[in-house]
Amino acid sequence: MTEQMDGYLKLNPVWLKAAVLGGLWASVEIIIGSFFHNLRLPFAGTILAANGTILMIAFYQMWPQKGLIWRAGLITALMKSVSPSAIILGPMIGIMIEALLVEFFIRAFGNNPVSLSFAGALSVSSAFIHKVVSLIILYGFNIVKLYVDIFNWLAKQVRIEHPNPWMLVIVVVAVYLFFGITAALTGFYIGKKSRNRAYQSHGFAPEIVDKINLLAIDPNQRFSVGLFIIHIILIPTGLLLLNYLHLVYGMVFILGYSGFCILHYKRSLRRLKKPVFWGQLILLTFLAAIFWNGFSNRESLFNTEGLLIGLEMNLRALFIVIAFSSFSVELRNPVIRDFLFRTGFDKIYATLGLAFTALPVMIEAMPKPKVFLRHPVISFSNMMIEAREWLEVFSKHSQKTEPQFQKTQ
Repeated sequence: MTEQMDGYLKLNPVWLKAAVLGGLWASVEIIIGSFFHNLRLPFAGTILAANGTILMIAFYQMWPQKGLIWRAGLITALMKSVSPSAIILGPMIGIMIEALLVEFFIRAFGNNPVSLSFAGALSVSSAFIHKVVSLIILYGFNIVKLYVDIFNWLAKQVRIEHPNPWMLVIVVVAVYLFFGITAALTGFYIGKKSRNRAYQSHGFAPEIVDKINLLAIDPNQRFSVGLFIIHIILIPTGLLLLNYLHLVYGMVFILGYSGFCILHYKRSLRRLKKPVFWGQLILLTFLAAIFWNGFSNRESLFNTEGLLIGLEMNLRALFIVIAFSSFSVELRNPVIRDFLFRTGFDKIYATLGLAFTALPVMIEAMPKPKVFLRHPVISFSNMMIEAREWLEVFSKHSQKTEPQFQKTQ
C-alpha cells in the first residue's frame, strides 16, 4: 500500500524495487533496442526478450518478493509507451506477457531452475508467438496461406516429398525454447552470484536538475477524448469491413479514415516515410501474385487472384499502421492519464515518476551496446550491483512527487 504523509506519496518496498528493475529494464530496451534498430539486425525482438528474461529472473534471486516481476513489467511497458516509436502497443503487450509468464511460473511452481527454465522458455518464445500474431493482425490470415504456398514451392525445389509446413514452425519454436531456457538459467546464475556481492557507491545522488522531461508531450499535438473513443470503435469496424465485405467498401472506409489520421497525426506517422516499409509491401504483393495457389500449371507468371489478395493485405497493413499509430497518440492524452491516476493508479504514477527521472542516469551508467553484447554476464552482474544503490536512493526520496537525479562527480 501507499501512505500519504504530509502531502507526499510514500511507496512500499515492492513498488520501489519495481521502479529499479523497470528503469534498468527500460534502459536495456533503449540502449540495445536502438542499436538493433540502427543496424536492422534480425531477431532483435528475440534478443530483447531474452535480456528481459535474464533481468527478471536475476532480480528475483536478489529480491524474492511476490508481485515484483509483474509490477516491473508494467513500469517498463509504460515507459515504452512514451518512446518515439509510432507503434507502441505491440512492444508494451510483449513486455507485459513476458513479465506475467515469469511471475506465474514462480508463484505456481516455485523459484527453482526447473520452474524458471519453463518460465524462460515461454517468455522468450512469446516473442515468436507475438510476431506471428502481429503478422496475422497486420495482413490477415491470407499471410498464413501465402507462407504455406511458398514453403511447398521451396520444398519441391529441394525434392522434399510430402512437405509439412509445421516442420519449419517446430524447428523455429525449438530454437526459441532453447534460448529461453539458456536465458533463464543465466539469470538464475547471475542473481545467485550477485546477491551477496558488495558494491561501491557510484554516486547516484538526488539533485534538482534541469533535464529533458521524458513524460513531456508535444505541445503542438491536439488531444480529444472523443477521438479516443472513436478510434476504439472504428479500428475493429475497419477490420470487419475488410474481412467480410467487398474490397471496394473496405477501401472507401479505410481511405477516409486514414486520410483524417494522416492530417491529424502527421507527426506520429513517421513509419510511412520509410522506404523499407513500402518495400515490404511491394515485396509481399509480388510474392502473393507469384505463389498464390502455386504456379506449376499457370500460363502467366502472375496470378490475378494473388495480386488482389496482395493488395488487400497491403491495404490492411496500411490501416493497422495508421490506426494503431493514431490510437497510440490518444493514449498519451493527459486527461485520460490523469483520470486513471485519480481512480486508484497513484502507486503506478509515483513509481513511474521515480523510474523516469532516474532513467537518464541509468542510461549513462549502462555499458556501450558492443560491450553489453560481448560480455552480457558481466554487464548484467554490474547492473545487479548498481540496483542496490538505486533502491537506497529511491527509498530515501520516494516521498517526493517529482524527484530528479544526476550522477555526482
